Amino acid sequence: MKQAIVARTDIGMGTGKLAAQVAHASLSAYEDTGSRTRTEWKGSGQKKVVLKGDSERTLFELADRAEREGLPHAIIRDAGHTQLDPGTVTALAVGPGSEETVDRVTGDLPLF
Repeated sequence: MKQAIVARTDIGMGTGKLAAQVAHASLSAYEDTGSRTRTEWKGSGQKKVVLKGDSERTLFELADRAEREGLPHAIIRDAGHTQLDPGTVTALAVGPGSEETVDRVTGDLPLF
């Protein structure tokens, strides 16, 4: 079991902003996960990877793939209080789910 979080590299988020957006994505996808998967993922150490996504389009394409695979996922839009304009898409979480299924969606992306 694992979760992959894809953060955009093309919008110049600072380190703190990036960390916050990754956390928002992880929690949002987790909240949409069934109780059995939640329990299994929590019991196996809550494995996560953070990956680079080069555009908003990439995140939406990956979200579509996650949907087709039946994986929980969450697109995050910034509120616009600090560095970014309101509604800017910043991150996508895919999973938790089986490593094999998550990797079918995000396995070609580089680590952050």
